[in-house]
Amino acid sequence: MTKFVLRLANISAMAGGIVLVLIILMTCLSILGRALIPLGLGPVPGDYELVEAGIAFAVFSFLPLAQVQVAHATVDVFAGAMSLRTNRIIVAFWELVAAAVMIFIAARLWEGMQGKLGNGETSMFLQFPIWWSYALCMVPATIGVLVGLWSAWDRIQAALTGRETRPLAGGADH
Repeated sequence: MTKFVLRLANISAMAGGIVLVLIILMTCLSILGRALIPLGLGPVPGDYELVEAGIAFAVFSFLPLAQVQVAHATVDVFAGAMSLRTNRIIVAFWELVAAAVMIFIAARLWEGMQGKLGNGETSMFLQFPIWWSYALCMVPATIGVLVGLWSAWDRIQAALTGRETRPLAGGADH
């Protein structure tokens, strides 16, 4: 299961990275087009809409890998003063909270997508259905839920058995 989760998180992050690079290239072309308006060029039509949708997808795509690699920001003010077992219990608790938050976000994305699908709302310039953005974001958000649940289970196992599969956040694994 661990290899599967790691692979899913990496694929999600790679997809987000590809989309981010494409957004950067499109933005550069759009800026260049704006600068060359006197020569008959112009900005990429709907560039703001594409950036908005692409960045949302990229953010959701990077979350699973950050979860797996223990890369989320942490504050370890008291971690050094606590025992390793206590730190494991605290980390397991926060992994459960993170999984619950991902489930909540995915559920809200689903509800938002259903609302946009039902009302037929489209983007202003390109006129693409807004629900498409929600649907695209649902893919990495769902991966985030799976990774979050796996991560919580992994940390609970570590708290119960004392065997770590990943380092504790913030270097608290003393």
